[in-house]
Amino acid sequence: MKKYILLCVLCVLCGAMKAQKIKIKTGIEVLKEQNFKCLEGKRVGLITNPTGVDNQMKSTIDILHEAPNVNLVALYGPEHGVRGDVHAGDHVTDIKDASTGLPVYSLYGKTRKATPEMLKDIDVLVYDIQDIGCRSFTYISTMGLAMEAAAENGKEFIVLDRPNPVGGLKIEGNLVEDNCISFVSQFKIPYLYGLTCGELALMLNGERMMAAQCNLHVVKMKGWKRKMDYVQTGLQWVPSSPHIPHPHSAIFYPVSGILGELGYMSIGVGYTIPFQMFAVQWVEAEKLARNLNALNVPGVVFRPMYLKPFYSVGKGELLQGVQVHIMDVQKAPLSDIQFLVMQEVAALYPDRAVFDHADKGRFRMFDMVSGSEEIRKRFSQRNRWEDVRDYWYKDAEDFRKLSKQYYLYK
Repeated sequence: MKKYILLCVLCVLCGAMKAQKIKIKTGIEVLKEQNFKCLEGKRVGLITNPTGVDNQMKSTIDILHEAPNVNLVALYGPEHGVRGDVHAGDHVTDIKDASTGLPVYSLYGKTRKATPEMLKDIDVLVYDIQDIGCRSFTYISTMGLAMEAAAENGKEFIVLDRPNPVGGLKIEGNLVEDNCISFVSQFKIPYLYGLTCGELALMLNGERMMAAQCNLHVVKMKGWKRKMDYVQTGLQWVPSSPHIPHPHSAIFYPVSGILGELGYMSIGVGYTIPFQMFAVQWVEAEKLARNLNALNVPGVVFRPMYLKPFYSVGKGELLQGVQVHIMDVQKAPLSDIQFLVMQEVAALYPDRAVFDHADKGRFRMFDMVSGSEEIRKRFSQRNRWEDVRDYWYKDAEDFRKLSKQYYLYK
């Protein structure tokens, strides 16, 4: 009887570990179905990283390198590198790929836009990277600048499309203003823009958001719907950067990423739940959780927590704060949450208000990620989210109407 019970338990555990059935085909899968027809007879350059895989987890690099009718001649590395072996913010260097022997050109070092020398041996530049749907994540900046370089050098540009892991419906944040354009806010789009990388590429090209328009082709996915989050696709997740280890990490990134630029409190980078929490030595967890839950933020619950980060902000210190639990991602206003935390911290600890207490040397990065100096300036007057909310959302509906012209999926 005991053996039977043990067998039943093992069966249940094995069932629980079984991967969800894959429901969609990404761009690389569709390209394989088409037998790489759009690449035949062309010298191919590929911008990718470890997230560029097919449904069986095989690298797009290896797929194109092994395809008999594809001539892959060069690789191009974004932040973290082609093989994901470079730490966040560190420069990527020009090397040779150990597996294929192909030259790897860095697009995250001294050069962030491909030079004519880097492109001279190719006819078409292919982009295959899993993004996270947030403006400040640098892969879309790399894509846009590569499109610009392709246009200026007479090269075709192909996007192998992938899901937006936050879904295709959420639009949050103001458009980037001229004085805040940077590699973390390269284009005049909202903070959460609700497009796949292929749709975004079509919009950047169609709305002339770059210095030049390129010869663009998007290899569409099959089966993806706008309402899908990443888990619903059935696809496996490959960390898109060291602190985006799970598909839900992409949902939490906009919850705390802007505040995280100030180094004012831990947002979980350096602990086990990056972007999912807010904590510091001088906060009282129960009080902060109570105040935040009293706001009745749709789809969100705040739980008091206590921790010692392993590295980064608060390393080795006993911190208190809150973990953010998103109960309904469609209802939750993701980017609002960090501003509400800042508001309630200032209400509980007036002498610790964020812009009076944070490192002023980091204000510029906060502004660039926010896309406007106005967010910081308006918030710092009274430490109230209501003073900022209308400005933060002022462009959202107009952008939604404009971006719908470029939708590839329902």
